[in-house]
Parts: sequence; structure tokens; C-alpha cells
Amino acid sequence: MKGGAGGGGVGGGGVGANAAVSTKRRWRGFVIAVLGLVILSMLVPLVFLLGFHNAFHNYSSSSGSGSGFPSQQQASSDSQEHIEKPDQEISVHSGINKSTTKAPMQDLQPKGSHGNPLEKDVHKASPEGTSVNISSPDAVIQIAKGDERLTLCELRFGSYCLWRREYKEAMMDVMVKKLKDRLFVARAYFPSIAKLPVHEKLSRELKQNIQDFERMLSESTTDADLPPHVEDKLWKMEAAIAKAKSVPVDCSNVDKKFRQLVDLTEDEANFHTKQSSFLYQLAVQTMPKSLHCLSMRLTVEYFHTNPLDVEDSVTEKYVDPELYHYVILSNNILAASVAINSTVIHAKESRKLVFHVLTDRQNYFAMTLWFGRNTFKKATIQVLNIEEYNRVPGLLLPQEFRVTFQSAHKLPRLDYKTEYVSLFSRSHYLLPQIFKNLDKIVVLDDDIVVQQDLSPLWRINMGRMVIGAAEFCSVRLGQLDKYLGGVNFNRNSCSWMSGMNVIDLARWRELNLTGTFRKTAQELKRKGRLPEAAASMASLLAFQDLVYALDDMWVLSGLGHDYGLNLQSINKFAVLHYNGNMKPWLELGIPKYRSLWFKYLNRQDQLLSDCNVIP
Repeated sequence: MKGGAGGGGVGGGGVGANAAVSTKRRWRGFVIAVLGLVILSMLVPLVFLLGFHNAFHNYSSSSGSGSGFPSQQQASSDSQEHIEKPDQEISVHSGINKSTTKAPMQDLQPKGSHGNPLEKDVHKASPEGTSVNISSPDAVIQIAKGDERLTLCELRFGSYCLWRREYKEAMMDVMVKKLKDRLFVARAYFPSIAKLPVHEKLSRELKQNIQDFERMLSESTTDADLPPHVEDKLWKMEAAIAKAKSVPVDCSNVDKKFRQLVDLTEDEANFHTKQSSFLYQLAVQTMPKSLHCLSMRLTVEYFHTNPLDVEDSVTEKYVDPELYHYVILSNNILAASVAINSTVIHAKESRKLVFHVLTDRQNYFAMTLWFGRNTFKKATIQVLNIEEYNRVPGLLLPQEFRVTFQSAHKLPRLDYKTEYVSLFSRSHYLLPQIFKNLDKIVVLDDDIVVQQDLSPLWRINMGRMVIGAAEFCSVRLGQLDKYLGGVNFNRNSCSWMSGMNVIDLARWRELNLTGTFRKTAQELKRKGRLPEAAASMASLLAFQDLVYALDDMWVLSGLGHDYGLNLQSINKFAVLHYNGNMKPWLELGIPKYRSLWFKYLNRQDQLLSDCNVIP
């Protein structure tokens, strides 16, 4: 027993020894792991400090798409965040044939329509092989073919880029900027040259030039402040830099400095572009101070005077189906006034014209007084507060969308042509309710100018169609199926433009298009579309296969964004539509088109001078 006990004791001692050995091994492994982490934590910062990570960056860039830009698949995946925004950009292939039959003019018509360029979600959406994208807002227009920098800017910032190109100023203080550039280059090369004893003379030369440049730039912020012999100093610096470039040195430091310069320059340029674009958008979307002054002065005057009661003979005209009824939705007094005045001036029978101006509660009193104190030949004008017919407060004007045409056969050159599509807003779907006693109206946007008699519109037989409009068959519903949420629709239906539209209200009521619009908008919202985007897509769906195509010579669009329209051919069109961001009443409006708008403004009212409305 004792021997057995003793054997058991010896065996237990062996087990204890093995446990101690395994414990030491575990501790040794733990110590090695800790040391490895410490060494790794020291190496990683060294890699970044010495610039070795740039080599990996260069390799990954070059091995991807053959350039420093991300591939098309990578870039398109980054653009998903833009798709659901209310103002939309629709990118389509430009090679679709316009096959719809236009209404003949004859005697019924006037004699005279971040980073990468591939940062878009493109997909095949129709048999024609077109690509479609809906993304962030902002107005764009036709661009010069092959101008890829302008193309990239437009895809990101819209018509701001076109406005910037038109008003581009000469660079100021070019010499100061050149001196700063050369100073940065010299500083990039100097540390590497200073480490080479054989180039001590070049090192002293670089150092001296750097000090001279630093002294000059510390005392000068403009070219006028520079000393008289600055060209000589610049020549010496460039000669020293040329020598430094010929010296074989460790390029990691130089590469790092130049990368910093590129990054800083790109960041600064991107910041200023975004800032300028924001200010541009703010300017085009904000009511000018002069118009705000006019509206406030009229409102105050309205409540200090006794508005005249409307005569019964005038109220009878509001519902007389034998007259020509025009409807304008507007919160801009001057815009509505110009649209009405230009229509009346060219009308053969102004006594038959009745204008119904729909506005919001804020502008109702100013509008009422303005059209009460100003006459437009023998035309009749009625001002209505749309909020009395709508549960939702406010007035919604037609919504405009940027439409980009992309030539799929010319990649990677990226040829684009961009225009606007204007669509009805929710407020337009109240028209059958507001005008219950009328069966036919013409709806005018407030950013139009009429140049010919519009009475032939009332003799057009639209058959079973509901709306007469300028069709936009380059964009068909089949190309937008991804954004229509799987709703049933005719893939061949064209989109159409607001601006000037003939409406058959009787047929509208018969088909209950207002109910169709609301139902479709709700369905699209349930499928994740934003309310504004859902309303726009629902507007296209509500009128599918119910659009009567007006002749192209009725309406010329693009005067609010296209600098390239031919002024000689403009007079041939019956209506000019200033769709786009650069409206004619804004200082940012395109100058050569603004005169066509201002000549129809009634300049005799003293308030226009008091509020500095007249340019």
C-alpha cells in the first residue's frame, strides 16, 4: 500500500511538472504576442510617415480600371443615396426616334419647341438600350461635346456650372499664385537635396531662394505689392528647381509633398465649388428683395383702401363657357402680370379672354390689388386663393427636372445633352374641382411669354385626349420603370412638358384623373418614394396615352438655362418658356433673353420704381 501510495505521489509530481511547463509556454506565447503588437504599432505609423502606403494606393488604382478613377461599377454603387431626392435628374440615351404624330399647324396653329463622371446608377431599362438615372436636383443645359470637365461639373452641380462658365473672370494676382506654387515645389525637393553632401551648393541655392520667396510673400498679397525685379527671382527659383529635378534622390518625400499639394488643392477647389453652387441655388430659389417689397407694399395698401366690388357682369364672365379661359398658378406678381400682358397684346379679341390667377393666401391680397388697379385691354382677370379649395396649405408650382441625355456609344468620352422637364404639381389636380362650370381651359405657367395669338388653341379637336402639351418622347415611361415602383403603365408613353397646356376638364372628370393621380402617388410613397418624387411620377402615369401632342412651333423651352438658343429663330414660336433656374426676373437670368420678358412689363406703376423692380 505504501509502495502504491508512493508511486501515486511520484506520478502526481510528474503531472505538476508538466502543468508548470505548459503554463510557462502559455506565458511565453503571450509575451511574444504582446511584443509583436508593440512592434506592429510602431511600424504602421512609420509606413504612413515614409509614404510607403502610396505605393499600394497607386497599385490598386492602376490595377482596377486603368486610371486613378474608380471603375464604373464602383462609382455607380456610390450614387444610390441621390436616387430618392425630389428634384430628379433623368439620364437617358439620346438616340431614341421621335415617332409620335404632331398636331398639324395649318390654319389652326401659329406660323412659327463626387468626383467621377461615372458617378451614376446606370441600368438598362428599355428595348432601345437606354440608360436611366434619377438623382439629385439642379438644372443643366446643353454642353459642348467632349468638354468632360464641364460634364462632370454639370452632373454634380447642374446649371450653376453653365452660369459660371458664362461669367468666368480672369484670374487675379497670377504672379503671386505662381510664386506660391514654385515655393511649394522647392520645399518639396529641399529636404532630399540637403541630405546629399555632394550637392551642398545646390542646397544653399534652394535655401536662399526659399527664404527670398517667403520674404516676398509675407509682404505681398497681390501682384501690385510685389517688388520690381520679381521676374528675376522667379527665373532663379525655376532654374534651381530644374537642377533639383535632375538629381537622383529618394522620391518618397517629394512624392508625399506633392500628394499633399494635390489633396489640398482639390479640397480647396471642391470647397469653393460647393460653396458657390450653394449660393447660386440660394439666389435662384429666393424671392428677390424688390419683388418682396412690391408684394408687401401692395398688401399693406390693400388693407388701407376699400377694394371695389366686382360687378355682376364681370362675375358672369368667370363661368361663361363661350369665352377663352386661361389659368395661371403663381405666387409672383410680376411673372403673372407679364404672362397675362403678353397674351392680351397679341390676342385678336381681348374681350374674350378671362384669366384665373390661382395664388396662395400670402399673396392673394397683393395680387387682387395689382390686377384691380392695372388694366389689360378688355381682358377679365379673377384672382383666387387656392387654399380655399385645398386642405393642404400653400401653392405648389410646376416641378422641374433635369434630364440628361447620354450617348452610350461614345464612352468614355461622355457626351451629354441636358434639358428640363416641367410637370404638373399637386395643385394642378384641383382644377376640375375649382372650375366646375368649365369644360375647357388653357393652363399657362407664370414663366412664359406669349408672342402670337393663342385663339387657335380653342379650335383644336383633341378627340378623346385630355391634355394638349409639348411631348418629350426622348424620355418614355419604359425608361423609368425602376422608379415607377412596378406600377402598370404603357412603356411607350412619352413624357410631356407643362408651360402651355390645353385641358379638357370634362374628359378629366369623366376619367377621374385626380383620383388616379392621388392613388398612384400613395402607392409610390408606400414603395419608398419621397412625396415629391412620388407626385412627379404619378403625374406622368396619370396622363399616359392621354396626351395630345402639340406642334413643336407652339412652345420653345429652355430660356431659363440654355445660353445657346438662336435669337433669330425665337420669334417664330408662339410661346417662350423660361424653364430652368435662371428666371428672367432674377439678376442671374440670361441677359439676352431677359429683354424679351421685360418688354411686356407694365413700367408705369410707381411701385415698380419705389421697389427698384425695373432694371
